[in-house]
Amino acid sequence: MARLRIGSRGSQLALWQAHHISALLRERSHEVELEIIKTTGDKITDVALAKVGTKGMFTKEIEEALAEGRVDLAVHSLKDLPTELSPGFEIAAITMRENPRDVFCSRKYTGIEDLPQRARVGTSSLRRQAQLKAVRPDLDIHPLRGNVDTRLRKLEAGEYDAIILAAAGLNRLGKTQLVRQVISAEVMCPAAGQGALGIEIRASDTITRDHLSFLDDAAARATTTCERALLNKLGGGCQVPIGAFAEVRNGRLHLEAIVADPDGTKVLRESRDGADPVQLGESVGDTLLKRGGDAILEAVYGQGIAVPQQP
Repeated sequence: MARLRIGSRGSQLALWQAHHISALLRERSHEVELEIIKTTGDKITDVALAKVGTKGMFTKEIEEALAEGRVDLAVHSLKDLPTELSPGFEIAAITMRENPRDVFCSRKYTGIEDLPQRARVGTSSLRRQAQLKAVRPDLDIHPLRGNVDTRLRKLEAGEYDAIILAAAGLNRLGKTQLVRQVISAEVMCPAAGQGALGIEIRASDTITRDHLSFLDDAAARATTTCERALLNKLGGGCQVPIGAFAEVRNGRLHLEAIVADPDGTKVLRESRDGADPVQLGESVGDTLLKRGGDAILEAVYGQGIAVPQQP
């Protein structure tokens, strides 16, 4: 069988993901090696992600290792991957998806509605901030960077009354002790691709593609392709206040999407069913732009709250 080298970030969650894929490949008798690569996003820890604006901030250095042939595949959180990959790369597999929703974590409170006035909530996501503000405009939202352990430690230390995290990461790491509420997609629309892993390879590497084909999950591929098509249509990265959540219902795709003002005063919602993932994502994205999403996104970039994706 083949010897496959995996490139991964060094965070606890990234390593869990890489080891998970390694184990599945070893079950098929492949020899697997792991190379840990530090990315731009790992180096910038004191600035809100929305203000960095570097396209592929968690993937660029890993793609360089792929291009140079130092690794054969890269395991990414799909929501970190730009919607348009650099030339010469492809997503060979999108794995079965974990719960894509966000969760409310707290030591004292049972949910968003239970928080006292002016409670301090931690998140560095404009998408989460906007949707929190829409339902609780009184909340005091503060930036929260760092890996999962760091964020949970800050919550335990009393720096925040609550924090919002992705369910997938906590489930994978088995760190769900402080989860008090799984937030419905109607209240907090997730990020495009949240909960899915994307396995990236060199587009010319047909042998590795064949080895990875068993990892590709049809439902995860369809739903995340739809969400990423919407995100691409809106011209946004994962740091802007855009949410997209697709699921298969009775054999058809259903997409819920939002574009929101960061202060929560305006949240545009659109939902639609369709058969073709890309067509559905693009049509919902187009409708949101025409309904005022373009003005919201222009204002977000114009105020320097977020930086447009860089080429």
